Amino acid sequence: MNEGSHSSSPHQMNVPVLDLRRQYESIRSEIDAAILEVAGSTKYVLGPYVKAFEERAAAYCSVAHAVGVASGTDALLLSLRALGVGPGDAVILPSFTFFATAGVVHNVGATPMFCDIDPRTFNLDTDHARSILADSGQQTATRQLRTSIKAIIPVHLYGQIADMDDVLALAKEYGLAIVEDAAQAIGATYDSRGAHPNELVSRMKAGTIGDLGCFSFYPTKNLGAYGDGGMVTSNDERLADEVRILRVHGAQPKYFHRSIGINSRLDAIQAAILTVKLSHLDRWSTARAEKASVYDDGLANVDGVTTPHRATGRSHIFHQYTIRVLDGRRDALREHLRARGIGTMIYYPRPLHLQECFAHLGYREGELPESESASLEALSLPIFPEITDAEQAYVIEAIREFEENG
Repeated sequence: MNEGSHSSSPHQMNVPVLDLRRQYESIRSEIDAAILEVAGSTKYVLGPYVKAFEERAAAYCSVAHAVGVASGTDALLLSLRALGVGPGDAVILPSFTFFATAGVVHNVGATPMFCDIDPRTFNLDTDHARSILADSGQQTATRQLRTSIKAIIPVHLYGQIADMDDVLALAKEYGLAIVEDAAQAIGATYDSRGAHPNELVSRMKAGTIGDLGCFSFYPTKNLGAYGDGGMVTSNDERLADEVRILRVHGAQPKYFHRSIGINSRLDAIQAAILTVKLSHLDRWSTARAEKASVYDDGLANVDGVTTPHRATGRSHIFHQYTIRVLDGRRDALREHLRARGIGTMIYYPRPLHLQECFAHLGYREGELPESESASLEALSLPIFPEITDAEQAYVIEAIREFEENG
């Protein structure tokens, strides 16, 4: 048996979109020992194991503060709360992303203002964000919003950091706070530009460039827990402290509440698991990049398929390897691959500005064309550090077969 794959016929192989068991088996002894240690300690919520993980995660990200929370969604929610974003405020964010990015804006009482994306990177289009800021507070044909835009959330989608130099410039010009949604990008790097395009000022990691960075440790993430979990990073001590307080019902000290927070504590078993896995993360990220290059080479010059774009000065950790399938054939290709035992995922089939729950904001189909096109063309292929050469060759062959047969 080929590392979890099996042949149902001489010509068919089952290739999962992700296989977490392979990863677990490769580090089983370390993980099991960590879990048993926490179980014997009886220190299950926050405490020394969470603190140890926070310190190691902060060092890994090259940031002053890391605060463990219960989920990536809570990381975003608490970051907005720490910044004082609430009713009467608005937040710019891309429409092509996971729902939580917009849901937390609504749940703090603010208004999401959806931005289109760069079709090459799937990340926030800063030119469109600028146009939103220039028009803010003015009546539009579709919306009657007069809100104060207080923050911007660039999402580092699929593992590649957004154009943060332009985001920083917008934030400075318009007085915005920046909350990085780095849920899919832990370990990704960004080379900040100087006055000259070829001048490297500094190399930064995801979640350390804005005011606050937000991470998810959902099991499928590159650094995934065995349950839910999240983290907020910041170089601002005041903001980090505010998140720490908000995650424990706003209490400091215990039972004395200066604000109303929520219960969002990272538990010790997840922290211990994440500490073990963090030591392997760079090796896994390197493997993902190597697997991505195999796809790049194998799918080069395949008509109707666009492989992921790598922006200059940004590393890509390939949380997902997402192709674009043109000419309305995405769903047909997905069915073709499914019939051959190949798993795929569609992230995200409907952009946020067209979701029913945001209908009251007045967005219309065609208003954010790149987000809408991506929702119809994006298809994520199997990619994880343990995927085999034979499995990738099988996926590539199946895609080429589909294109060649028209």
